[in-house]
Amino acid sequence: MQAGLFAKKVGMTQIFDESGTILPVTILKTELCQISQIKTVTTDGYNAIQVAYGEEKLKNINKPTQGKLKVLGDSGFKSFGEFRVNKPEEFKIGQLIKPDNFSIGQKVRVTGRSIGKGFAGNQKRHNFSRGPMTHGSKNHRLPGSIGAGSTPGRVYPGKKMAGQLGGGMVTLKNTEILYVNSADNILVLKGSVPGKKNTVLKIQPQKY
Repeated sequence: MQAGLFAKKVGMTQIFDESGTILPVTILKTELCQISQIKTVTTDGYNAIQVAYGEEKLKNINKPTQGKLKVLGDSGFKSFGEFRVNKPEEFKIGQLIKPDNFSIGQKVRVTGRSIGKGFAGNQKRHNFSRGPMTHGSKNHRLPGSIGAGSTPGRVYPGKKMAGQLGGGMVTLKNTEILYVNSADNILVLKGSVPGKKNTVLKIQPQKY
């Protein structure tokens, strides 16, 4: 049974495939991931494994988390994440999850926090077109009308307006793995992935 893991974004570059086509790729450095808890339908209502990642010295971890990590011996981790599995009995506590669990050509789902770009207007946030720049126009980047008059007498929910751009959780599906190096804990994915350098990403097998 295959489980997911967590990795840090190193950066982007480009490689050539066998036909000479340039492919944009993202390099990921996988973190040490160790199973810290196994959840089943009987005990928790669903099947999943909890993975500890983000190595940290035990003295820098709070007491409740230290107690949770006793099952892993002297290992110290500061973060935890879950992966749904169909057969939790195939896993055991303390088991390491390495990049060689994945294979070249496999499709995965990548989840991470996108780059935050602050408060943005309609042109940048929603790709609206601007108003005329000449002939006395004073409407260049204004939002314009946002609703009707007395009927309905309100602005509908979900109206596209200025606001926070980026900085949210994003999941990319069907991202292809182009290279796996288990010795150096490296994964190379085709295309771009959410976040900036050192962003922690959740990598899990594509189920459909």
